[in-house]
Amino acid sequence: MLWMLCLPNASLFLLLLPCFSAQDGGGNEQSTDVISAWEGNSINITCPMNGSQNQVMMHLNVVRKNLNVINFSKKEPPKINPRFLERTECSEEGENFRITLNMLQESDSEIYQCSEITEINGHHADQYGKTTIVVVKAIAFPPFKKAKHSRVLKQSPLYANPEQGQSVNITCVLNGSAEEFYLLRTHLQPDRVLSVSHLNESWLSPAFGNRLEYSREGNRIVITLHDLQEKDSDYYVCAEILRGFPLLSASGTMVLVKEGGQACEKSSWDLYALLTVVALLLCALVGCTLYRVDVKKYFQKKKPNAVYEDMSYNSRRSTLVRSNTYSRGE
Repeated sequence: MLWMLCLPNASLFLLLLPCFSAQDGGGNEQSTDVISAWEGNSINITCPMNGSQNQVMMHLNVVRKNLNVINFSKKEPPKINPRFLERTECSEEGENFRITLNMLQESDSEIYQCSEITEINGHHADQYGKTTIVVVKAIAFPPFKKAKHSRVLKQSPLYANPEQGQSVNITCVLNGSAEEFYLLRTHLQPDRVLSVSHLNESWLSPAFGNRLEYSREGNRIVITLHDLQEKDSDYYVCAEILRGFPLLSASGTMVLVKEGGQACEKSSWDLYALLTVVALLLCALVGCTLYRVDVKKYFQKKKPNAVYEDMSYNSRRSTLVRSNTYSRGE
């Protein structure tokens, strides 16, 4: 029974994992959101709208394709790109503009950026704001169907269950000369963990500080996360940008950081204490039961001796039934 208390909560995590829907986050300007969703689902991208009188229009752009998804302003109705027209909705919510992309496709895996056009002294200027990285996961294909492309990243391990303070290695095998590489958290606390450009310029999340190391040999990147804490539990996904392809992602690594050995040791001692208390209670119950049975037997009226009863009965019977030996002659 002890091993059951020390089992990790991996099963619970696997059950709850699909329940964490794609998050859109409020975010400030210059911030980055990470959204992960399945094909066919919907996501929300939020663009903050400042109240500047100099603002002329705002855009949601696909960064790498230099494509406008939607243009909107407070004075004119939104203009949606025909490629997204039938599956895009938008609404203004306070100081934010919310864009909903429905019926997601793998090709929607891109980097989206909010930007605005301002007019100052008759001159227009572009100002770039919040960035949103969208990772669209393809639904498993039936055996008789082929994948749209075979450029799927390889990542290992699929699952890691380190204890607090330990480290874990995540290995990503890229497809080729990537323009940029990402390690993303995609479920519990969506965020960028690491990004590396083809010029070897890297960006590291402040949440990991000096707890992350990475090395690269050809197309293989090994990322080591050190001194892991429970708050680091999440789904980590490798993604890369290749020319002519959408943002490509791997299957991901589920990292579930469990409490250290002290927790299991404490649970074991608690179990021992509980079992001891239960054993004492059982002993007391059995002793009390036996005591009551003995007392009942002591006060119970004793039955007469069977042999003595039988002899007394026969003696009385012989006296009462004795026949008159003299009556036969008369």
